[in-house]
Amino acid sequence: MASTLTQFPHPEHGEYDGPGTHAVTNQPPPPAPYDASDDAALLEGLRREGADWAEGDIRRLGKRAGSAEAQEWGELANRHEPVLRTHDRYGHRVDEVDFHPSWHRLMRTAVAEGLAGAPWADARPGAHVARTAGGLVWGHTEAGHGCPTSMTYAAVPALRAQPELAKVYEPLLTSREYDPVLRVPTEKPGLLAGMGMTEKQGGSDVRTNTTTATPTAEPGVYTLRGHKWFTSAPMCDVFLVLAQAPGGLSCFLVPRVLPDGTRNPFRIQRLKDKLGNRSNASSEPEFDRTVAWLVGPEGRGVKTIIEMVNCTRLDCVMASATLMRKTLVEAGHHVRHRSAFGALLIDQPLMRNVLADLALESEAATTLTLRLAGAADRAARGDAGEAAFRRIATAVGKYWVTKRGPAFTAEALECLGGNGYVEESGMPRHYREAPLLSIWEGSGNVNALDVLRALGREPSAGEALFAELSLARGADDRLDAAVTRLKDRLAVASQTSARRLVELMALTLQASLLVRYAPPAVADAFCVTRLGGDWGHSFGTLPDGADLTSVLGRALPAAD
Repeated sequence: MASTLTQFPHPEHGEYDGPGTHAVTNQPPPPAPYDASDDAALLEGLRREGADWAEGDIRRLGKRAGSAEAQEWGELANRHEPVLRTHDRYGHRVDEVDFHPSWHRLMRTAVAEGLAGAPWADARPGAHVARTAGGLVWGHTEAGHGCPTSMTYAAVPALRAQPELAKVYEPLLTSREYDPVLRVPTEKPGLLAGMGMTEKQGGSDVRTNTTTATPTAEPGVYTLRGHKWFTSAPMCDVFLVLAQAPGGLSCFLVPRVLPDGTRNPFRIQRLKDKLGNRSNASSEPEFDRTVAWLVGPEGRGVKTIIEMVNCTRLDCVMASATLMRKTLVEAGHHVRHRSAFGALLIDQPLMRNVLADLALESEAATTLTLRLAGAADRAARGDAGEAAFRRIATAVGKYWVTKRGPAFTAEALECLGGNGYVEESGMPRHYREAPLLSIWEGSGNVNALDVLRALGREPSAGEALFAELSLARGADDRLDAAVTRLKDRLAVASQTSARRLVELMALTLQASLLVRYAPPAVADAFCVTRLGGDWGHSFGTLPDGADLTSVLGRALPAAD
C-alpha cells in the first residue's frame, strides 16, 4: 500500500503554523539577578546591633550574591565536587584536594569581604555583626565554602591561648587575601584554619580521643599519631587539633607545611561522601609523627578549643537562617509568577498562609542570629553581661534554629511543587544542606545538654537570659505567660526534659526580640502561634486573624 503520510503538512516544509509542542508558558523567569540584602529584618538588625556603618558594603555584597554569575558559581562548585589526590605522578605523597575554579571564586570573595578572620583585626564596634550580616547575604550563593571561612574566624580567639603562636599567625588569619596553594604559612599573604576534634570511636565525646601527642626536645613542640574521623576543609593551612598529651587532652596547632618547606604528615585517607555540603571536602586525615605546637596548657584542650566551638556554633545559626531566607526568596519568586486555578499562587489564600508562616520563622531566625552576633561583638570587647548571655543563648539558638531548618526548607521546596524536586531548581541542594547545621558543632542533644551545663555551672548565664527576656515584660501577655512557664520548668529541669526546656527558651527569646523590634503584625502572629498555641503542626496553619498581607509585604523582596 502506498504511504499517505505526505498528505499531512510537515513543519520543515513551511506548511505548519500551529503551536509548538514545547512552548513554555506559566513558568517563572530565572530568579537571578536579585538583591540578597533586600531583607528588612537583616538591615534593621545590622543597625540595631551596632554595625550601621557596614550597610553600604552589605547592600553591595547582597547584589553581588544574587547576581547570575555568583549564583552559577554556587551551582558549579557543587556539580564539580572536590577530588582527592593522594600522590603525584611520580608516587610522592601530596595529599591535596582539587576544586573547581568556582569554589576558589567563592572563597576569594568571602575572604576579601571579611567573612573569615578579618573582624578580629577591626577595631570598630560592630565588626563581628557586620561579618555575620555579610554571611547572611553571601550565603545565598553556596553553603559549603562557609565552612573554612567559619573555622578561620573561630580559630583566632582559641589561638590566643598561646600568645607566641598568635603573634605569628593571627595577622595572617585575619588577612583578606586568599591563597589556596599549600606552602610555608609565614610566606603566604593570608591563611585559612581548620580543626580536627572528632574520632571514630567517640564523635562528640572528644575526651575518648586516642590520638597521642608526644613531647619533643623542643619546648612546646610535639609529634602526633592518630586518625581523625571528620576534618573538613583539609586544604586549610593550619589546624587546631585535639590529642592526648602526657597531661591529658590538649589542643595543638598543626600546619600542613612545616617552616622548612616540607610537608607535615597529614595523610588524607578518603573524602567523605556526604548527604549535602558536597562542594566542601570533608576528610579523614591520619597523623604519623606529625609536628604540632601546643596551644594552651596540657590537659586543657577542651577549654582551649571551646571558644572556637562557640564561634562556629554561631555560624551554624547564621547558615540556617541564611538557608531559610534563601529558600523563602526562591519560593516567593515562584509563586509570584506561577498561576493555578485561575489566579497567581501568591494570591491564593492558603499559599499566602504558608509563605507568611515561613516568613515569621525566617525573621525570627535572622533577628536572633544578629542578636547573638551583637553579643559576640560586645563580649569580645569585654562586656561580661553580654559574654554570659552569649554563653547560653548561642547554644539555645544553635539547638532551635538549626532544628527548624530542614522542615522549613522542605516546605519552601513544596511551594515549587514538582519543579522544586528537580536538581535544576537548586532546592534539592538546599534541602540536603539543611540537616548538616543541626549536626555540625554538636547535635541537638549535645547543645541541649550544654544549656543544662551552663545553667548549673555558670549561674550568670541563666541570669543574663532572663534579664534579656525581662526587656519585653508587659508587652505581650502570651510572652509573659511563656516566661513564667520557663521559670517553672527550670525548677524541675532534667536531662530527659532538656529538649523541651531549650525549645521554650528559644521561642521566648525569639518572641521577646520580635515584640521589641518587629512590626506588630509580625510579633503578634509569632506570639499567638508559637507561644499561644493557635497553630497547627505544619507551616501554613496561621489563624484566620493573622495579618498575612503585612507579614508578606515585609518579608518578600520587592516585586520584579
